[in-house]
Order: sequence, then structure tokens, then C-alpha cells
Amino acid sequence: MSHDLAATWGFPNRIRIGPGRVTELGAACAEAGIFRPLVVTDPGLADLPLFGEVLAALAAAGINHGLFTGARPNPVEANVDAAVAGLREGSHDGVVAVGGGSALDVGKMAAFMVGQTRPIW
Repeated sequence: MSHDLAATWGFPNRIRIGPGRVTELGAACAEAGIFRPLVVTDPGLADLPLFGEVLAALAAAGINHGLFTGARPNPVEANVDAAVAGLREGSHDGVVAVGGGSALDVGKMAAFMVGQTRPIW
């Protein structure tokens, strides 16, 4: 099996998959109209070299970003609330979620909840 598979899937969102595709992150943000994202991840992933590549890709594209590393396994409302606070405090215009399911869940919910006035539950 080859590990060089690269693809772009778009139903309904575009998902970029493959080695080296992280270098396209700046372009993907620009295409989405995101110029000051909050990067959401978990504490373990934030310490890995791979995560540094994500931040380097944003920097190379000249994209200023904030960082939220408080995604926890099986996130609860408090995790989402903290990410929403980070979005608001940093005047971020979008979310880049990096990680496993929990970080992606927190990122998606924070992006949704930042415009809401009612609680999640």
C-alpha cells in the first residue's frame, strides 16, 4: 500500500488529504476568508513536531493566529466555552481545528457557538 496518496474531497466541505498538504493551510484559510484563525487542539498534540508544521504553515502564509490547547477527551460545555472565549477575546475570524475527534469537536462547536446567545444544552 502506498502512503503517497493525495486527494481533495468536497462533500460538502473540502478536505485536503496527503503528505505535505499542511503547506496549503494558508491558502485554504484565505479561500475560506479566514485571516486570523484560532487554532484549536489538545495539549498532547500541541507538543508534537507535527503541530509545529501547522503553525509554520500559517506563519509562512503571513496568517496571524491564536492558540487554544484546551481540548480534552470527551469534551464538555466548559471546554467549548473556553474556546469561544478565546475566539472572542482574540477577535478571530475562524477556526483551524487540528487533532483527533475531541479537538475537532471543540473546534466545530466553538465556531458555531461564537455566534449564539443560548447555551449548548
